[in-house]
Amino acid sequence: MVYRVAVVGGGAIAESHLEAIARMEQVDGAAVADLVGERAEALAGKYGAAPYTDYREMIVRERPDIAIVTLPHYLHKEAALFCLEQGCHVLLEKPMALDVDECDEIVEAARRSGSALLVGHTQHYIPENRAAKRIIEEGSLGRLVMVNDVRNVYYFREDRPSWFFRQSLAGGGILMNLGSHSIDKITWLAGSEVDKVSASVSDQGEKGDIEGSGMAFLRLRSGLPAAISLSGYKGYARNETELVFTDGMLRLETGKALWISRGGDYERVETEAQELPFAFVLQLEDLIDCIEGRRDAAASLAHSRHAIAVVRAIYASGASGREETVTP
Repeated sequence: MVYRVAVVGGGAIAESHLEAIARMEQVDGAAVADLVGERAEALAGKYGAAPYTDYREMIVRERPDIAIVTLPHYLHKEAALFCLEQGCHVLLEKPMALDVDECDEIVEAARRSGSALLVGHTQHYIPENRAAKRIIEEGSLGRLVMVNDVRNVYYFREDRPSWFFRQSLAGGGILMNLGSHSIDKITWLAGSEVDKVSASVSDQGEKGDIEGSGMAFLRLRSGLPAAISLSGYKGYARNETELVFTDGMLRLETGKALWISRGGDYERVETEAQELPFAFVLQLEDLIDCIEGRRDAAASLAHSRHAIAVVRAIYASGASGREETVTP
C-alpha cells in the first residue's frame, strides 16, 4: 500500500519531511498547507504536491492517510485533534503539546479514533544515538552510572520565527524546544523516566518573555542521576552527551560522532551513514510499522507525554527554588 501524506505547516522542518517522502516508495506527498500562500506553492511545486493555505480544507478535500503536523507548538493540540477526527494517522512534531493536560487530550483523541499517532522524537533515529543505545544494552561498558548533557546554541538568531519567543505560543524557550530533545535522549538511552527535578532557569533572553538558559539535575526512577545544561547565548556551538559507566565512557555528539573509552583515550565508533533526511525516513517508516501493526513506536505516547511533564517540572523548580516531582 502507498500512503498519501499531507504536510500541515510549511516552516523549515516541513522540507525535511517532504524530502523524506520523496525518497520513499511507501508514501506519496499529496499536499502541503501553509498560511503563507507563496511558501505553500513553492514547497508544493518542488515536491509535486497540491498547495493549500487552510490545513482543514486540505485534510477534508485530500483525505490523506497520514497527516504530518509541523505547526507552532501552541497549535499542536488543535491540529492533531482535527486530523485524528478526520480519520488520519498523525505524525506530530515534538514537543507533543504545551503541557500535560493537552497531551492527555491528544492521547485520548488517538484512542477514540483508532488511528496511529507518533510524536517526532528524532533522537531515536539518529545513527550515533542508535549506536550508543546498542552499546548500553550490550552491557560491554558495565553499568551506566550517570549522564551529562550539554548544549550551547545561539537561540535568539534573527531567522527564528517570532512565536518561539513567546511563552504562550512556544510553551517556553530553549528548555522547551531543545530541552525536550535532551530529556527524550536521556530517558530513552537510560531506559527510565524522571522522578524528581532540581533546576535553575535564567531570565536573560534577548527578546520575548522566554528564558535564555537553564540547568537541571534529574533523578531518574532507576536511581540514575543526570544533568542537563542548555545555553541559548552567543558562543561556541556544542551538542554533547557524556555517559559514564563502571567500565568506561561514551561521548555522544549527536548528528556528528560517537566516541568510546574503555579506560584510555577515546576511539571513534563506526555508525550508519547518514544523509540529511535519514532520521525523517526512519521516523515515517516507524509510523507505517505502527499503522500496519508490526511493532510499537520507538517513542510511545507515554514517553512523549513524559518529556513534557519533565519540562514543566523544570520550569516549576526554576520558579520555586525547590526540587519538584514530575507528574506521573
